[in-house]
Amino acid sequence: MSDSFNPHAAPHLPSAPHYGFGRCDCHSDPVGPCAQTQHPRRLFTRLLGGLGMSSALASAAWARDGVEVGDTSALAKLVPAEQVEAAGAQQYQQMMKEAAGQHALAPMSNRQLIRLREIAKRIIPQAVPWNPRAQQWRWEVNLIASPQLNAFCMPGGKIAFYYGILEKLKLTDDEVATIMGHEVAHALREHARERMAKTQATRLGASLISSLLGLGGVGDTLLNMGGQLLTLTFSREDESEADLVGMELAARAGYNPQAGVSLWTKMGEVSNGAPPQWLSTHPAGPTRIRDIQANLPKVEGLYASAAKPTQRFEVAPPLPSR
Repeated sequence: MSDSFNPHAAPHLPSAPHYGFGRCDCHSDPVGPCAQTQHPRRLFTRLLGGLGMSSALASAAWARDGVEVGDTSALAKLVPAEQVEAAGAQQYQQMMKEAAGQHALAPMSNRQLIRLREIAKRIIPQAVPWNPRAQQWRWEVNLIASPQLNAFCMPGGKIAFYYGILEKLKLTDDEVATIMGHEVAHALREHARERMAKTQATRLGASLISSLLGLGGVGDTLLNMGGQLLTLTFSREDESEADLVGMELAARAGYNPQAGVSLWTKMGEVSNGAPPQWLSTHPAGPTRIRDIQANLPKVEGLYASAAKPTQRFEVAPPLPSR
């Protein structure tokens, strides 16, 4: 019900992932496979059931005339994709339940939620060529009343935006598509699955070496710290890869890839005092802007030939005063 939605909710969401747009940690830890329950907001899934999946399959015949990011990591195969996606669905449903319980889940009539779902309807059909599993995913898009500057896409196509990132950055549709493309790219490239595999391998290796050397708990701690430093490099690579793949997804969906430059300029303006790049898993804003600019020629032709959105939405209005 729209009258139960509190745009000032700032909810406490224990099930929210630690990763997401502008955040540092790019892995989650599933507890195992779970059954996907029907959700009252799966309208979006039904909408997409007949939407352009045939066009998505036709898109699989594209020549690779976009960005170049290489193959997905073979290490990810150490963790079953089904389990990762099921765990993502379970966590997402729990998070939505928590948000709804605190009147922080936007109703279907919310104009900004409609905006997100319309943009997603254009981006999702571009997903299958990047990951055939995406055709089977039960995609969902929701909007949460939180002041945080964040958005994410869990494994299996579970997308959420926080109102704060729409409002505080005054995002245009092209910038929203850039963020959504970036987060969807994480799911398509299975970065969470890869991160879990690396974490498991690191833990196994640290435990084995520690026992062989008789280092005990101290050795475990040091080796685990080393493993974390190693994963920082991969995490930066994940973010850079998601920037490029997301830029292509948005361009093919008819959104201006130049928006990545304006988006990261805005992020830089609100991120004063952020840690230096070498202490963060995310590339610094200027680095991202340079990478985006260097790759724009690879997607500008895709954008030029793509069908453009027939509907544009207003920037998210400031929340009304209490």
